[in-house]
Amino acid sequence: MNIPEFDAFLAGFPVFLTHSAVSLFILFIGTLIYMKLTRHDEMALIREGNIAASLSLGAAIVGLALPLAFSLAASASLYDLIIWGVVALLLQIVAFRVMDLFLKDLPERIEKGEMGSAILLVSVKLGTAMINAAAIAG
Repeated sequence: MNIPEFDAFLAGFPVFLTHSAVSLFILFIGTLIYMKLTRHDEMALIREGNIAASLSLGAAIVGLALPLAFSLAASASLYDLIIWGVVALLLQIVAFRVMDLFLKDLPERIEKGEMGSAILLVSVKLGTAMINAAAIAG
């Protein structure tokens, strides 16, 4: 029996798995790079119950994932995905670092658990991610 939808699924599923795995790997590496670039150990702060650090790291992960998701949706091939995924990752990390330069005492405020600072940080990270995602989707 020849069912076109099933044949399409069988043809597309390996591509889906590959593209998803590559995207998740880029997200994982990007998150690790981001965590290494921060001045504080966010995981230690989160384990201590610091909600501001949790919001900051969560926003960074979503901020990295948004442009990556748009590059995944717009990619024509695996190589296209890798190129634009890495570009998205680098743009977000640069944006986060530039933001840190403007908000000089922000890491210390996050370490202290200041929610107002964390909310501002979340807003900037997600706003930047949305703009980068739209630019990548073009």
